[in-house]
Amino acid sequence: MKDIGIKLQETRESMGISIEEAAEDLKVKKIQIENIEQGNMDAFKDIFYLKYFIRDYSKYLGLNYEDMVDEFNEYLFDYTSKISIDDIKQAKNKGKQQKHDENQVHSPYTVEPSRKSSSFIYIIIGILLVVVVAIVLLIFL
Repeated sequence: MKDIGIKLQETRESMGISIEEAAEDLKVKKIQIENIEQGNMDAFKDIFYLKYFIRDYSKYLGLNYEDMVDEFNEYLFDYTSKISIDDIKQAKNKGKQQKHDENQVHSPYTVEPSRKSSSFIYIIIGILLVVVVAIVLLIFL
């Protein structure tokens, strides 16, 4: 990832484009360009977003964006193939635990009621009031 960032940085600097100018033209934050040029992949929450960012930044700099994306894909493959089986199992178990926690039944006294259910009650009460008023008007008119 560092190699990709260096290529992007060297190209930008050789063109005389500042980080601020590139950020403004690409409509991204300055820190995002700094992170990508430093090879800081952890600064990006989503790998797909990072890939599209590399593509767009490469296009902006006039580089062959397909080659840059291919280089990123190769880096990503190498990076993920070095993850140990134990780490994968831990991540999988952590995901199962989170899902299990979400499916637990909670006491209505410890969980705030959703606004949807209270607004539904107001709608029902409103409809009942309209019906009652309509019946009273029909009777007395």
